[in-house]
Amino acid sequence: MANGLNQVKAQHGAGAIGALVSPHSTLEELYLAGTLVRGLGSQNIDHRLRHQEFAPTEGIRWLGMPIAALSKLQSVLVVGSNLRKDHPLFAQRIRQAARHGCAVSAITSEALLKTEGAWAMPLSAHTLAEPGEWVQRLADVAAAMAEQKGVSAPAAGTSTDAAKAIVQALMSGEQKAILLGNAAAHHPKASSLLALCQWIGAQSGAVVGYLTEAANTVGAQFVKALPQDGGQNAAQMLAGGLKAALFLNCEPGADTAGRPLSGCDMVVTLSPFKANLDISDVLLPIAPFTETSGTFVNAEGRVQSFHAVVRPLGEARPAWKVLRVLADMLGIAQPAYDSSQEVLAQALGGAEPDTIPTAVLSNRTTASIDAGPSFVAGVPVGIYQLDGIVRRAPSLQLTADAREGAAA
Repeated sequence: MANGLNQVKAQHGAGAIGALVSPHSTLEELYLAGTLVRGLGSQNIDHRLRHQEFAPTEGIRWLGMPIAALSKLQSVLVVGSNLRKDHPLFAQRIRQAARHGCAVSAITSEALLKTEGAWAMPLSAHTLAEPGEWVQRLADVAAAMAEQKGVSAPAAGTSTDAAKAIVQALMSGEQKAILLGNAAAHHPKASSLLALCQWIGAQSGAVVGYLTEAANTVGAQFVKALPQDGGQNAAQMLAGGLKAALFLNCEPGADTAGRPLSGCDMVVTLSPFKANLDISDVLLPIAPFTETSGTFVNAEGRVQSFHAVVRPLGEARPAWKVLRVLADMLGIAQPAYDSSQEVLAQALGGAEPDTIPTAVLSNRTTASIDAGPSFVAGVPVGIYQLDGIVRRAPSLQLTADAREGAAA
């Protein structure tokens, strides 16, 4: 593998090498994957595998509040989520708040909401629209808010009865939030959705946050598992921008919005499973999260480390060890890591905080708003199709949710 990467670099330059990394990977794995790619001279690394828009980052996207605060909300607007199925633990907290009078509103699609009872909580107001119309529906809510507040709306919209009902619900209580779900984060106009939510939040006093799609979405952003200085994003890499591709816990097509990979001379997969056999030149067996120590950063920015439950199976090794050895073989300068804790300390800058510094957590955006219709590729990903482990769990694949997700 080291010889192949060096050969690609010599023939095509470091910019022809890139990595697509799953946000379900540990902080240590993501950090060392970035160290490896950048050590070769490339900036092509991305964890935003299902995204359709790749706007410049203006801060680490996060929940916007402590997780415990969800239970105390008095009003919440959820945008682009099947809340109960996408985020069952968050849904349980919001359901607790609803039992104490929280007004729950939603802007989502019929495919995500199903029926009002599907969320197992009453909805004060909701608007069902195809994903391509979500920006306009939010613009309608902003128009209704502007009408009530006597200010100018940020985009052209219509103050419909449904929009007025959402505004009325949002204006009730003191503890309130606007939460964007997975489908909103993956949307081709994700920045416009966020910009409208920020404006509505500023007018209503609501906190704006992301429900976050994976176990380590916040951590992946913190260790910069993102293209820097002109590097290629996930869509560009998948569209044929690479000659050598490294997949960490990633299966193109199942974990990504696309699967072409045309023109790639070398494909390396790091996975606990026999994955990507049809496209890979090298498959390195790594341990799943249960068989390695590591760290995740949750939606509120809390650093959570854990130990392995059992030893890795057979000759599989923790991914952080594989990436460390590979970097050594490639001559990339790095400390002689002997444990995942040493990698973590390096990734955190030598400190050992319990949470990511609040100064880097931000859902603010300066993006302009485009309320025109848009084409949204793909379909919502079911809860039991999200990663390689659940996709291979026979018991989970027998459930109605799995069958429905596979059919979609």
